[in-house]
Amino acid sequence: MIRFENLTKSFWVNGSRKVVIDNLSATLPTGKSLALLGRNGAGKSTLLQMIAGTMRADSGRIISEGTISWPVGFGGSFHRQLTGAQNVRFIARIYGVDTEELIEFVRVFAEIGKHFHMPVRSYSSGMKSRLAFGTSMGIRFDTYLVDEVTAVGDARFKRKSRAVFRERMKKSSAILVSHDMQQVRQFCDAGLVLEHGKIQYFDDLDEAIALHERLMRL
Repeated sequence: MIRFENLTKSFWVNGSRKVVIDNLSATLPTGKSLALLGRNGAGKSTLLQMIAGTMRADSGRIISEGTISWPVGFGGSFHRQLTGAQNVRFIARIYGVDTEELIEFVRVFAEIGKHFHMPVRSYSSGMKSRLAFGTSMGIRFDTYLVDEVTAVGDARFKRKSRAVFRERMKKSSAILVSHDMQQVRQFCDAGLVLEHGKIQYFDDLDEAIALHERLMRL
């Protein structure tokens, strides 16, 4: 269960305050994988980061039960001076999982070769995304937060990413941000549409997609 209570988030843009989450109160259903849809700039990635706890709200709060991942594919929390392996080791200790098992899973999955033992500051954005995705998938969360992550890498790596994510979804749920409606239908049970800082929930995923597509045409 994830509940928003009077949640507000804004940014200062060119000297004016832009509200992206506007006094939002809502309860997301338990046990469903949700598509989070909305136009570019609607605040989808911002909302994911607030759910994960990597970004503070201006006001209000988020109440959750169970374990929640950081936004899968988001490498911003890695320490730039540490190697990929050292970062994974640190994360394993924080989440209380087997350190060597997670390091080996990520090393094999991320496919970044010798860079795994080099400082993250030397990584391309794609390498950081592979490292973040592999680390997320190596830890069993109740809810995964996913922001377009399966777009990372070549066609073969994308297939591998989708396969491991599909395996995780057998026992977990997700909040998925994606502009690929085929991917949304593949992984999600229901939909959320974020517009003007408010969320509409749809138990029927096709209704959520239809509204999203109408808003995209405006």
